[in-house]
Amino acid sequence: MSLAEKIMEYVQTLPESKQVEVLGFVEYLRSKAEKQEIKDWTDLSLSSAMRGIEEEQTPYSLNDIKESFS
Repeated sequence: MSLAEKIMEYVQTLPESKQVEVLGFVEYLRSKAEKQEIKDWTDLSLSSAMRGIEEEQTPYSLNDIKESFS
């Protein structure tokens, strides 16, 4: 018996109100997994875009970023 079949078997024995709770929890887990997947892809994309930037020469010095107030 597969895991999905076992879960279905257990869920079917629950009262409908508890089945609704299970559905809500499954939807929460699915949403959480989708958000994590989007975050993972965003992190990968950013790291790919920034790859090699550490070795680039900057045209700026520390004096360029200091603000002076008179």
